[in-house]
Amino acid sequence: MKGFNFYRKFRQGFLKSLIRYILKFHNLFYGLAGLISQKLEPDKLHPKHRILDYHKWFIDNIRPEWSVLDMGCGNGALTAAISRHCRKALGVDISKKNISQAEKRSNAEFICADVREFPFDKSFDAIILSNVLEHIEDRTEFLKKLSKISSRLLIRVPMLKRDWITLYKKELGVEYRLDKTHFIEYTLEDLIKELKMAGFELEYYRIKYGEIYGVAKAN
Repeated sequence: MKGFNFYRKFRQGFLKSLIRYILKFHNLFYGLAGLISQKLEPDKLHPKHRILDYHKWFIDNIRPEWSVLDMGCGNGALTAAISRHCRKALGVDISKKNISQAEKRSNAEFICADVREFPFDKSFDAIILSNVLEHIEDRTEFLKKLSKISSRLLIRVPMLKRDWITLYKKELGVEYRLDKTHFIEYTLEDLIKELKMAGFELEYYRIKYGEIYGVAKAN
């Protein structure tokens, strides 16, 4: 009996170590898949732009007469898309490389700046936060600043409960975030609570491909 118990404990320990290594390799290959697949795209954009078609959701939620601020615009692909459907589009990103790529991609206006320290001296009909909030540590204060220049936010954030393997990684203490720079990956309840603390209400939302898309209005 003692020998059997020892074998069982050894087997359980071995399998737990094995699955942790497998999950770590899963993270590694997930990242490599994104890098390599991007190089195969004709426009050199990550294939998620094409496959998820998330630009359309933002376009569908803006109006032709609006001025729109795209915070954390990255390489400007989304800014370029919305600029064709609104009166004015401004993209802001902290990376000089991203802004350089964005300016080559579109005639929209771009500014290289940290969105947390952006000079909030102009108003906009809507502010886009597409995969941005999760990168901000003090999100409540950040959102309060945004409420001074717009009463409408168009939000896209990653969900924590996007699939079973994410929660399993978290359970085993393996890196589970899509990006190590994420301070949070959301549940719907997290997002509603966070917006409420900053004076916004989630007026409409949808869940697609493990992400929450939402329109928030200032109270």
